Amino acid sequence: MKTFITLITLGTLLGAPVLAQAKINRTVEKTFTVQEGGDLKVQTSGGDIQILAGNGNEVKVTARERINADSEAKADEILQDLELTIEQQGNNVLARAKYTKSGGWHWGSTPVTVSFTVVVPRRYNVDLNTSGGNIGLESIVGRAHLRTSGGNLKLDRIDGEIDGNTSGGNIDLNEGTATVKLSTSGGDIHVDRAGGEADLSTSGGNIVINSVLGRLNASTSGGDIKATIEGELKGNCDLSTSGGNVTVAVEKNAAFDLKSRTSGGSVNADGLTITIDKGGIGKSSLSGKVNGGGPSLSLGTSGGDIRIRAK
Repeated sequence: MKTFITLITLGTLLGAPVLAQAKINRTVEKTFTVQEGGDLKVQTSGGDIQILAGNGNEVKVTARERINADSEAKADEILQDLELTIEQQGNNVLARAKYTKSGGWHWGSTPVTVSFTVVVPRRYNVDLNTSGGNIGLESIVGRAHLRTSGGNLKLDRIDGEIDGNTSGGNIDLNEGTATVKLSTSGGDIHVDRAGGEADLSTSGGNIVINSVLGRLNASTSGGDIKATIEGELKGNCDLSTSGGNVTVAVEKNAAFDLKSRTSGGSVNADGLTITIDKGGIGKSSLSGKVNGGGPSLSLGTSGGDIRIRAK
């Protein structure tokens, strides 16, 4: 009730009533014949982007316009300032939505947002960018470059290099078979399986990676890190957090140089054969050679505990 009264008062002071704006939805569809291996580029402001893999050699683009208007005539007027481009460029496809009129709308938002759903051939590269929506991608064989200013990234079975960033959302990757680079300024990162090298970073969330086969770098400014490294370490790995715990599982016979340190907790190791060079189990640091040594595994936290165990 208190919030309602505040809104009514604000509307009265501004000389305009506070009314719920009606929503009008329209759809634009286009289909193009292409060959595998092309590039899809999608850009939109505020809308979601969903990419699905199809069985043929077609790219089908569906643009869903959500218009803040109380009549079809008003919707037509708003759409005059929307640049909607859906076109084929050789073997590539571009889908872009941009509202060009500035001013006259409150708090930096626009009266129309466009969300895209695109079906592409299984072997296709994607470059996706939205200023505020979510990005979903599944079952493609190709490179993926993903950017959103405030939404989530949800990725499922990507056979190609992944470079994904969100300024404020969560990131979920079911499976990636190649190099993975994922970062968020404020959310969590969850990776079920990474078949190649993985670089993961968040400014304030947790990082969980259930299985990684390649080199792993993971860092967070305020959350926990949990990781399972499969097989031998393929290169130097670094896991660090400024305020949480670090928990790592490794193969019992994996050979590596362990370097671990915490400023506010303790380091524990279970089931490992370690020749200790510095520190000790239960202390604030533990360094030494595991199974004779090899690539380095560096674990660090400023305020939590570190646990490394054999699986």
